[in-house]
Amino acid sequence: MNLSSAQKQTRILVQAAAAVCEEKKGQHTRILELDPVDSGLSDYFLITSATNERQAVAIADEIELRLKRNFDVLPNSVEGRRKGEWILLDYVDFVVHVFLAERRAFYDIERLRKSARPLTPAEFDAELKAALAEKTRATREKAARKARLAARGHRGLSIRKDTASKKLKAAEPGKTKNPAGKRDSKKGSSQAARAKGKG
Repeated sequence: MNLSSAQKQTRILVQAAAAVCEEKKGQHTRILELDPVDSGLSDYFLITSATNERQAVAIADEIELRLKRNFDVLPNSVEGRRKGEWILLDYVDFVVHVFLAERRAFYDIERLRKSARPLTPAEFDAELKAALAEKTRATREKAARKARLAARGHRGLSIRKDTASKKLKAAEPGKTKNPAGKRDSKKGSSQAARAKGKG
């Protein structure tokens, strides 16, 4: 699953909100991954049921508090908190719906969004973990590749430096030596001329 960093962040927020639903005993919690056709509306719907108004308000309040405290994210708008029958928290990229069970059955959002992919929080969490693991693996591979290239470049530089310093030493005046037993050609020819003159 190839997700952008913004999509991963949205999924993390949805998962955090779903965890609150589970902790507060929300029932039949589902995450609807909306069809791209509906993505102008939102990317995800998080839907859960409460047995009474107090529980619905407690779930919605805790979601709002947790996302603000842990991620510094506030809902764009909140509706229905006063009645507590259907509380909607709109975070733009995802929308949380906390219903009383009978209201959820009446409005039946899951049926209205037939093209959406329904996921349990556990399935959603597994997908998120897989996406994050893939990102970690890709980052590590990139870092290892960089390190290998840097090591190769360093070795190549060392070899070039050694070769260059040997060439410089060889080119320094007074440092060249004739191999043992060989005479300088100019020296040999001047000695031969002198021997002829004496003879």
